[in-house]
Amino acid sequence: MTDAVARLTPLGVAVLALLSEGDMHPYEMIRLMHFRRDDRLVTITNGTVYHTVGRLERAGLIAEVGVDRDGNRPERTTYRQTDAGAAAVVEWVRRELPRVDHPAEFRVALAEVHGLDREEAIGLLEARRAALADSLASLADGHRHALDKGVPEQYLIEIDREEALLRAELAWMDATLARIADPHFAWGRDATPSERYLAQRKAARQ
Repeated sequence: MTDAVARLTPLGVAVLALLSEGDMHPYEMIRLMHFRRDDRLVTITNGTVYHTVGRLERAGLIAEVGVDRDGNRPERTTYRQTDAGAAAVVEWVRRELPRVDHPAEFRVALAEVHGLDREEAIGLLEARRAALADSLASLADGHRHALDKGVPEQYLIEIDREEALLRAELAWMDATLARIADPHFAWGRDATPSERYLAQRKAARQ
């Protein structure tokens, strides 16, 4: 793992992923992330995005394309994703996708998993499923042991909830793996941008 990838934050990955769609200035990035409700996954403010852009540029993951001014608006610096930036996103997603101990990072990795080859994505998600199944088995075993020892169920409600969440996620994983494995399920560059996606890109540039 490179130092640049080790220092990447979920917001940094989100910014790099946006720039894989084309050159943008930070204001456009912010508007587009809000349009897409990416604030569900990462904290998006003007300050955090501009700070992240600066860090990515210093790390060589993005590069300045040019500066322009539209009418009376402030100057806007446009950036592009470098080859190192593109590689960093892929490496970060590969690292975070199978992990079960970084739930916030997993959500961002899942949002960008379409950047991996279909087969690789399936393999990494299968690794995560196996880890989740192990966690569920361990938790369920401890739950049964506690009940057998006479621990009142009122003290085990949180464990019961965790078991239910793990079972639900495993069911979702099974259904999602089947969808991705279906050759008719559009994947990566095979997916055609929707009209809504194109409208959002246009609105974010305003």
